[in-house]
Amino acid sequence: MAMLRNGGGTRGQSRSSALWGTGNNDDSRSNALWGKGGRGLVTMMAAALMLGIPLAASAGGKDNNPKPDPNQQTYVAPGMLAKAGNHPDKKIHVIVTANDGTLPTGKIVEQTLGHVDRGLSLIDGIALDLKAKDLAALAEIPGLTITPDAPAHPTGSTFTSNQLWVPNTGIDKVWNAPVAPNSTKTQSDLTAPTIAVVDSGVDASKVADFGGRVVQQVNLTTLPNNSPGDGRGHGTFVAGIAAGQAPNYAGASPRSNIVSLDVMDDTGTARTSDVIAAAQWIVANKNTYNIKVANFSLHASNSSSFARDPLDKAVEKLWFSGVTVVAAAAFVITVGAADMHGNPSPKDDTAPFWSAYGYTNDGFRKPEVAADGRYMVGPIPMGSTLASQKASNIVSPGYIKLSGTSFAAPIVAGIAAQIIARNPSWGPDQIKGALMATARPTPSAVPGSLGVGEANAVKSVMANNPPNPNKALDRFLAADPAGGNIPVFNAFSWW
Repeated sequence: MAMLRNGGGTRGQSRSSALWGTGNNDDSRSNALWGKGGRGLVTMMAAALMLGIPLAASAGGKDNNPKPDPNQQTYVAPGMLAKAGNHPDKKIHVIVTANDGTLPTGKIVEQTLGHVDRGLSLIDGIALDLKAKDLAALAEIPGLTITPDAPAHPTGSTFTSNQLWVPNTGIDKVWNAPVAPNSTKTQSDLTAPTIAVVDSGVDASKVADFGGRVVQQVNLTTLPNNSPGDGRGHGTFVAGIAAGQAPNYAGASPRSNIVSLDVMDDTGTARTSDVIAAAQWIVANKNTYNIKVANFSLHASNSSSFARDPLDKAVEKLWFSGVTVVAAAAFVITVGAADMHGNPSPKDDTAPFWSAYGYTNDGFRKPEVAADGRYMVGPIPMGSTLASQKASNIVSPGYIKLSGTSFAAPIVAGIAAQIIARNPSWGPDQIKGALMATARPTPSAVPGSLGVGEANAVKSVMANNPPNPNKALDRFLAADPAGGNIPVFNAFSWW
């Protein structure tokens, strides 16, 4: 069975299956270099008093004591000790350097019970993870400089996009939304999970779009006509919608790393076994790369029951292992494409003729949610076959305008990554529940053609205690008869 890229179909037919950041009163610098300062002298004195560091003697008397060696005085960045006292059990990340160039690493680990994350020989220091309550013990060791291991962002970290889908989903309001009232820590300061893009590859040389965030590239296609990188161009476009960062072309989760799993040849075709191999690779490597979202912008060339379809079984295993999957199958999140008709209001949005909807062979109504999929603009390798075939759609060098459910799916994948960034303990069922429970109504669309509605980035990211839309299926889960630790769906009990 071959897998093709665009999720087309016919209406009504069955589908084919860092520390605490900075607060208002925090005087620590707000970025990796200089950023904004604070009440320098006052806070320096406050820090010194906290640590019991001697201050200069006041005028009017002779000081017979020798001046302390400044190299033996320990400096703790302002605000750190106070915050540690407020959150004693929180794991924090700090950078520790020695004032005289000799770092007592063994003593540091012994007194703090911390973990050395990595050595920083360039600055004679270490990156240390420890409990906040142990920061005071670290500060008692003389001769150190202790600073937060704070998030570092690219210069000009405000993401921008001039595409209509961005305000339509509200994702632009998420990028720099505060994580709490009166907090200067924003959504972009959180650790977003890695998104696995199972597609035609990703052109990692497009630095403006991806920086150095394509952390792994795996070629799994067994078809002969496949170029290195992304010979088709489809996967690069999908990755840009999900996690691009270029000015005016930012994707839904521009902080997410990307793992590219190339399963398509240069014609946009893949073997089902190669796609299953990609799912298998993700299960084996998800913890190494922090993969919590996987995007499959693919559709099958034939229709079958999910209970017997090997690809469905593979993506179900991904789902049960804790990876939120955006694709076409029973458990996972299926996305329909919406036509915005040129404005950001969902009230007049409809499903274009090529966005399939209806019931599967097994009675599942698809899609669950929708996102914009028409006239999308994203990055593409100029030497790819898709760029050649759609040359009239090139809007600027390296960017193309395309339509398809393939490009609605990565919007939802990116929103899912943003939900996980704020709720790292949530599983796929909760992510799916948050997306469905907060979807915006589309009254002009044929009922069901856009699922329960269009994805609402702001409300889904801010959702609390979402329902489990797969709860009715949980009773059909069983232990893996092969002895694996991931449950399986018991198709015999289903029938």
